[in-house]
Amino acid sequence: MGNEADTCRKHVVPKLQAAGWDNDPHSIAEQRSITDGRVIPMGKGFIRKPPKRVDYLLRHTRDFPIAVVEAKASYRTAFDAVQQAREYAEMLGLKFAYATNGADIIEIDYFTGRENRISAYPTPDELWQRYQTGSGITGISQVSQLLAPYNHDGGKAPRYYQQIAINRTIEAILGGKKRVLLTMATGTGKTVVAFQLCWKLWSSRWNRTGEHRKPRILFLADRNILIDDPKDKTFAPFGDARHKIASGEIVFSREMYFAIYQALAEDERREGLFRDYPSDFFDLIIVDECHRGSARNDSSWRAILEHFKPAFQLGMTATPLRDDNRDTYLYFGNPIYEYSLRQGIDDGFLAPYRVHRVVTAWDAAGWRPSNEELDRYGRSIPDDEYQTKDFERVVALRARTEAIA
Repeated sequence: MGNEADTCRKHVVPKLQAAGWDNDPHSIAEQRSITDGRVIPMGKGFIRKPPKRVDYLLRHTRDFPIAVVEAKASYRTAFDAVQQAREYAEMLGLKFAYATNGADIIEIDYFTGRENRISAYPTPDELWQRYQTGSGITGISQVSQLLAPYNHDGGKAPRYYQQIAINRTIEAILGGKKRVLLTMATGTGKTVVAFQLCWKLWSSRWNRTGEHRKPRILFLADRNILIDDPKDKTFAPFGDARHKIASGEIVFSREMYFAIYQALAEDERREGLFRDYPSDFFDLIIVDECHRGSARNDSSWRAILEHFKPAFQLGMTATPLRDDNRDTYLYFGNPIYEYSLRQGIDDGFLAPYRVHRVVTAWDAAGWRPSNEELDRYGRSIPDDEYQTKDFERVVALRARTEAIA
């Protein structure tokens, strides 16, 4: 009886090689770990559960996986591998999956929704043709933009879910979708996604008008730390193409721009700096932490996005849809990809957390200032019953804050 390893060695690999999957630029990635394995706290330390592993990842190019192959031992049926093949294909955002016991092969095609028995694996060219037809990405320049390699300077390839976010965004942009939203939990690497996305579009000379030039991209956030850090570290490979917009000279000659909304926005004292740039200046605008009011109708930041209306606009947020950020979802549309906190913990890319609930006497009973009580600036405090919802908003009790912290 052949076990799974025998099936792979004797049947699967030779058949994949016969179809041409080992010929450059295509490749077969064997026993590829796609997660880190969930962190399980143990006493003072932790252990990890085993990572999820795919038997084979078929790659059209080094940075573009196109199908997954799951194998079972020869004494089982190919059908026994279907569920796992589907699970991995859906997890990895792939459109093709194969289940096999060596002798039989079942193909799952997500474009057509069909499951078929086939006698041999399709060649890389056949599968790529089907991918292009299904995704509608057929132009020569579009294909080169979708397949543009990642920047591997840092040595680490993007994680599986980052690759999905990057590829889905590029496919959406190439398909003409002007407003795009990604929802990814805090700590899962939104900046890496933004960088590789920009790199692929920039290095393949994608732009809104189809001219032969590199795109002009604006990366917007609402705090300097969220701009300076990416600009100086993650986006360093852009070199001299980078420019931070601040008050002072207006520079039109760069390609990778960074700014905080506050520097661009208008207020009572000044006209918005964004008006110094023509409305069609940028090809793509990436709005980091876009739920922080950028898409609200009345926000001054909305004016910036409206001014640059011709640009493709990508919103990135960590917060799923709730009442207080409904406007963001109305403006950008539903997310084309979501990677949740729960998934991040399950995959072991984020550590699990424990909630410590602290209730002070003031939270339990409410707080009311005494008659003559003054705040630390010597002002009288309005007489009222203050509850937990008011703390840190209406009134800050420093002793309570210290105690909880």
